[in-house]
Amino acid sequence: VQLQASGGGVAQPGGSLRLSCAASGRMFGMIDFDWYRQAPGKQRELVAHGGSSSTTNYADSVKGRFTISGDTAKNTVYLEMNSLKPEDTAVYICHLRIALYALDLGGTHYWGQGTQVTVSS
Repeated sequence: VQLQASGGGVAQPGGSLRLSCAASGRMFGMIDFDWYRQAPGKQRELVAHGGSSSTTNYADSVKGRFTISGDTAKNTVYLEMNSLKPEDTAVYICHLRIALYALDLGGTHYWGQGTQVTVSS
């Protein structure tokens, strides 16, 4: 299984970007998924979490601005980012827990390669 992240780029403060992370390869389905970010000189932080039960959780710093979602038919997860701020500048990394077969309840963890988001005027 491989993950391919895309959608990063440069946005102005107040702007929007949509990140995607597509899983390919032999798998049964996604169990849950996260987006992390890491800014220069800072620790990696969990930005948003989503699961097959449609529950979502967000870091306080992005609540009300970011939305995480998953498309199980496409094995793709998204991060919709609105009202972007300069402090959102970071490398964004997707993480998926994937069931490789029907009874694989624990799943296997996979990480994307990261995509740069820069918020600047």
